[in-house]
Amino acid sequence: MGITPWQDPHNVDRRFTRTRLRNEVLPLLEEVLGGGVAEALARTATALREDTDTLDELARQALAEVNDGGGLDTGRLAALPEAVRRRVIRGWLLAGGASGLTDTQIRGVDTLVTAWRGQGGVAVGSPLRSQRLIAGRRDGILTLHIEPV
Repeated sequence: MGITPWQDPHNVDRRFTRTRLRNEVLPLLEEVLGGGVAEALARTATALREDTDTLDELARQALAEVNDGGGLDTGRLAALPEAVRRRVIRGWLLAGGASGLTDTQIRGVDTLVTAWRGQGGVAVGSPLRSQRLIAGRRDGILTLHIEPV
């Protein structure tokens, strides 16, 4: 076709972890383990992608079932499998304006569902520096509210 392919310089730049993994670690694993590592990783990645797609779909469906006028019903949420429940919480937080969510924050909100002891809310990322988005629990419902910083 007469097209010259573009060679991405990042693919050989050792400053990038992915480059070092591809060029140093993966060949070492192949040598030590006798080959087949790349294929096994590819199979695992495919299986995980399929599992993730299924869990994400289950979470989308569950969100509609536990939604209580913008908040989440903690009783119905607690009955969900852990992986689905955390995805529901993550999706709800993102839809509510949270940004830069961490696993620690999602697990903190999950604790408001699974280990409620009257604790205060959990600060989750907000796009504005002048405010904090707080996930809390009130009367069996997870809620989101904004607090000024």
